[in-house]
Amino acid sequence: MKSERVLVTGGAGYVGSVLVPYLLASGYQVRVLDSLMHGIGGLLEQFNSDDFEFVKGDVRDASAVKKAAEDVDYVVHLAAMVGYPICKQNPDEAMAVNAGGTQVVASEVPKKVPIIFASTGSCYGNLEEVCKEDLPLQPKTLYAKSKMLAEQHLQKRGNFVIYRFATGYGISPRLRLDLMINDFVYKAVKEKNLVVYERQFQRTFIHVCDMARAFYYAVESFDRVKDEVYNVGSEGMNLTKEYIARLIREKTPYYLHFADFGKDEDVRNYEVSYAKINNAGWETIISLERGVEQLIKLFRVFEMPKMYSNV
Repeated sequence: MKSERVLVTGGAGYVGSVLVPYLLASGYQVRVLDSLMHGIGGLLEQFNSDDFEFVKGDVRDASAVKKAAEDVDYVVHLAAMVGYPICKQNPDEAMAVNAGGTQVVASEVPKKVPIIFASTGSCYGNLEEVCKEDLPLQPKTLYAKSKMLAEQHLQKRGNFVIYRFATGYGISPRLRLDLMINDFVYKAVKEKNLVVYERQFQRTFIHVCDMARAFYYAVESFDRVKDEVYNVGSEGMNLTKEYIARLIREKTPYYLHFADFGKDEDVRNYEVSYAKINNAGWETIISLERGVEQLIKLFRVFEMPKMYSNV
């Protein structure tokens, strides 16, 4: 049995509520620091574990971070206002949490303790070339800019792993319906109708359970992968919006319309290389087809959309 303790900031969120039980089941002690902006429902079951601790607090609060980081062996830093919509609604708070909060974490966590950080492929902006980790970042949204600044704080500190994730999707105890694939499937199942703008825009995707696996891999293999930035996803899921919409329609019938006019405000169109993380020994295991089928199964009985809008 492992005796190491992992601090997960934002552990009650979309990724954290999948990662925390994964770490506990793998023998780690887990402490969560979370402000509970979206409630605690995703972690309720974990309170049954003697290896689980919860600290209510905000990553912008240096004293709370310092206390939560006492006697930990690793930090997985997830706490953030995540995604274009919520950051657009709350720009000052988003920058304060995402960039400022990460600066606090970088300062208050002892330098000997590794920090594994959830960044985003959105930092690349709209590049015509395949996105690799050494390319200059050109973030287009406030969310992406805040994550780029957060990366810089951690790189200055050292002793880190930075993951630039593909767009997440899939079922989590703290579900999010603002994520593109989750949103597409929800509308297909519940509304039987979907309008898709910019059908040929290409994005890359990763199941939330694979995101949790990636963090576990970084904890287990930290000395081999430290002080590096990795794109995390699958080259097999560099896909157009049209491909995804049609795949969903193969699984559940609905009316699909591709709009020739209009656009999404969250403009992203890029292809990403995952060769670096694959060469380090990690790859995704959950296919898009499997993830979509799981979402369809859930949404056929799901009746609480507002609770999970994330906005």
